[in-house]
This record gives sequence, structure tokens and C-alpha cells, in this order.
Amino acid sequence: MKLLVYGAGVCGSLLAARLHEAGHDVSLLARGKRLEALRRHGLQLAEARSPAVRRVPVPVVEHPAGGYDLTAVVVRAHQMDAVLESLADLSGDVLFLLNWAAGAEPLGAAIGPERVLLGFPSAAGTMDGDVIRYRAATLLTRRVPMPVGEPGGLTTPRLERIVRAFRTAGINAKAEPRMDDWLKTHAAFVVPLGQAVIAAGGPSALAADPDAVRGMLRLIRENLTVLPSPPVPRAFAALRTLPEGLLVAVLRRFLRSPTAANSGLGNPSPATEAAELTRVAEQMRSR
Repeated sequence: MKLLVYGAGVCGSLLAARLHEAGHDVSLLARGKRLEALRRHGLQLAEARSPAVRRVPVPVVEHPAGGYDLTAVVVRAHQMDAVLESLADLSGDVLFLLNWAAGAEPLGAAIGPERVLLGFPSAAGTMDGDVIRYRAATLLTRRVPMPVGEPGGLTTPRLERIVRAFRTAGINAKAEPRMDDWLKTHAAFVVPLGQAVIAAGGPSALAADPDAVRGMLRLIRENLTVLPSPPVPRAFAALRTLPEGLLVAVLRRFLRSPTAANSGLGNPSPATEAAELTRVAEQMRSR
């Protein structure tokens, strides 16, 4: 299977590196300064605070040429309009791995509904100059699987083929029959969380303000209440039922954790993060 990873940020780079190291025919699409850095130094990865940097020789392209069996789009929601224009000229299936609460319809309208698959990346990390720093436990192999699904919920041969290819590369992928509901549930949680983190100045700063965490939790609960379908995963339903004080304590503990620090919250810049959250919030209101 010939693969293109469209987007060379943290998640896209980690995905491309994993697939390349597993022997897949994969290219990474990048633009601007990121493209220049990748051409100059290669794809650079480092674990957490380790001084050791390894380079993964993933082929890098600015303009994709030829056909691909699968293009994995790993960009931010507010960048999608421009991305969809360029995808219309490519062949093959397209797996959208991003925050997205608008469903598959606008994606299919741009590139053809038969080409669309939905998912969400399971990797996380931060950019340190041109080096991507990640925690080993989150390099696409963490306990929470990377969900991938057909818009209609069917388990199709192409979905099975994609999940199998990811798993052979050590990526903990899983076929999710309710992928659209999964993405809406994630948006209901992550939009208030991300906005609160930006307003506070970072995860740890938010954790130090219990009133702000409480306000964030109430917004999350409101969002979950108006979802068109039950939350996916079902565990998110607990955010609507467990005592507020308990949940505030749990959320503050999470915000102080290395997981939150390396989750990408507030990165690569508050302005970029805010633009994405605004787009996803608009999608939630329009559904």
C-alpha cells in the first residue's frame, strides 16, 4: 500500500516515522519552514527530555505526485478548506485524522463521499525547534487505541486493510463503528478543555485554579448533554453523572500530569490552537 501522510506536525510526523520504520512505502507532505527543516535535517525525534535525537529518513514531498492507495490527513480543523482543494486532485482513499465535529458530509462533498474515512490520531508530543519530543508510551502504541472508521459504520475490506497495515507497524489502531459520534464526543470535551488551558496559560496553570476547572467541567457537561447520540466511548457519560467535586479533583490531577504536558494543549501556539478550537466549536453549534 502506497501511503501519503498529509501534514508534518507532531502527529503526522510520528505516524509517518512509524510506518516508514515498519517498511511501508510512505511519504510525508510538508510546506514552508517545516519542509525546509525536514529537507535539511530529516525527521528528528527524541524521547521526552532525552538529549539523544534520532533521524528517520522518511521521504518528504511538497506537492504529491502520482497516485496513493491511502492519504492520511493530519492537520488542524481550520486548515481543512485549503487541504480539501488539493485532495480533490489526488486518487485513492483519504483518512482524516483530526478534531472534526462536522461529520463526513462536507469532506465527501469536496473529494467524493466514497473516498472518506474518519479517525483520530493517538500520538502526542511537542515541537522543540525542529525536533519532535514524545513520551515513549504515547508513540502510537498507548493503551487507548487509535480509532478509525467508515462514515456509515460498516466494517469494510478497506477499513480492515488499513487497520491491519497500521497494526503491523506497531500502531494500536481499532475499527470504530461509531466514528462520527466518537469525534463529536471528543469535541464536546476538548473544546472547553483547550479553551480553558489557553485562557489560564497552560495545563499546570489551569490545574492551580479550581474555579476555572469547575467552570470548564460545567461547559463539558453542557456539551455532552446536547450530543445527538450517546457519548463514545461510553466512559465519557460519567462526566455527566459523577459528583462535580470528584471530577474537578480528577481533572486537576490530569492537568498536572506529563500526559497533559505532552498532549499538545496550547501548542504549537495559543493562536493556532485557538483557531482550531473555534472552528470545531462552530461545527458543534451547527450540527
